[in-house]
Amino acid sequence: QVTCVEVVEAYVERIKEVNPLINAVVKDRFEEALQEARQVDKLLSESPGDDYLEEKFPLLGVPITVKEAFSLHGMPNTSGLVNRRNVVATSDATVVSRLKQAGAIPLGVTNCSELCMWYESSNRVYGRTNNPYDLQRIVGGSSGGEGGVLAAACSIIGVGSDIGGSIRMPAFFNGVFGHKPTTGVVPNDGQFPNARGVRTSYLCTGPMCRYAEDLEPVLRVMAGPGVKKLKLNEKVSLEKIKFHCMDHDGGSVFVSPVDKEILQAQKKVVEHLEGELGVQVQRVAIHKMKYSFQIWSAMMSSTDSNGQEAQLFTDLLGDHGKPVWPLWELMKWLVGMSSHTLPAIALGLTEKLMKLNPGANAKLVSMGKSLQEEMEALLGPDGVLLYPSHPTVAPRHHSPICMPFNFAYTAIFNVLGLPVTQCPLGLSSEGLPLGIQLVAASYNDHLTLAVARYLEKAFGGWVVPGKV
Repeated sequence: QVTCVEVVEAYVERIKEVNPLINAVVKDRFEEALQEARQVDKLLSESPGDDYLEEKFPLLGVPITVKEAFSLHGMPNTSGLVNRRNVVATSDATVVSRLKQAGAIPLGVTNCSELCMWYESSNRVYGRTNNPYDLQRIVGGSSGGEGGVLAAACSIIGVGSDIGGSIRMPAFFNGVFGHKPTTGVVPNDGQFPNARGVRTSYLCTGPMCRYAEDLEPVLRVMAGPGVKKLKLNEKVSLEKIKFHCMDHDGGSVFVSPVDKEILQAQKKVVEHLEGELGVQVQRVAIHKMKYSFQIWSAMMSSTDSNGQEAQLFTDLLGDHGKPVWPLWELMKWLVGMSSHTLPAIALGLTEKLMKLNPGANAKLVSMGKSLQEEMEALLGPDGVLLYPSHPTVAPRHHSPICMPFNFAYTAIFNVLGLPVTQCPLGLSSEGLPLGIQLVAASYNDHLTLAVARYLEKAFGGWVVPGKV
């Protein structure tokens, strides 16, 4: 009904209209995208048949955006680090290359937090990204530009990565869908910083979309041959899923209490599942979840099976130069002289403190391993856990520094290696997105994706910003 050029032009116009407000796309490739769209239209006019094209190019002509931390040929790849501001990608990250080969057309790259290790997308290279539902609020991080760009209807598919919730928090704050796949299925190659040592088991690359049905086809393309490990062809009978529900982490002292409206949204989901599907949602209280932040921190800084230490964040901040001294950077920051953001400096300081108590860390790592066994046993082949995506709706700018550990609600599932889909559940009384995490046992991504599609129909999914 429409040409690919018309589709790409519509998205380009939309970005030009809203990006001055949200600052999500930090570098565009509109000319190249339109050129690629013309080639798609030419291919369609000369094609022997749509079936052949659909099989060969499942995402033919679909406009996408990519988190700036991923290499996209000809685009910057700084991850918000000032001393990388002249770095331009000379190749494509594996997932970007796969999406392009499937026919997708990248429109540009989007903002992230400095070195992708904070949940507000703001840095000294590109500035701050604003939430389309309320410009005074954060988009989350580190794939925050993707969350904002999708919510504002500037793109169809987003490429995100997640080591502590960096896909799911922005998806939650911006009212879209985000999927953190089972660990080790989608390749992480071609992003900066990439994981080393034990962290390679925790970092996940995955899709972010406005519509639940788009997650699975994009995941298939991203996973490539690895998709065989997932059961995406299995038909899911929702009535046979064993649903479990946890309202909060058990009351960690490090984390804010869960907002009433988030709890109410979760309660509505439980009531809907029980009323419409006739299932019994089992309430569970998993005691170790209370220590989510401590477990994540300890496991992130532990050594891998070969004894290789995790890369220090302060080394990454230096990026092949001298490691950064966080205390000195803090002094510089106080007088406006540091080229780093305060959260990055604070993380460097925390990292130093973590090293002071190896005994406690070892205990927490073993607690994490036993929590993983407990979760796998609880969920089994047919279980899905409902759990808050975050304790609060999208916070105001800068306020995460006062509640730095709230990302524990998403981070715990990275070190447990479980697949999780963040699913939007309409808007709060303030007009901010609500949502929920759907968690399954390893390699059962098909269950969380099926439940997300169901909840989208029941609760309406993505809501256009400014509709309230």
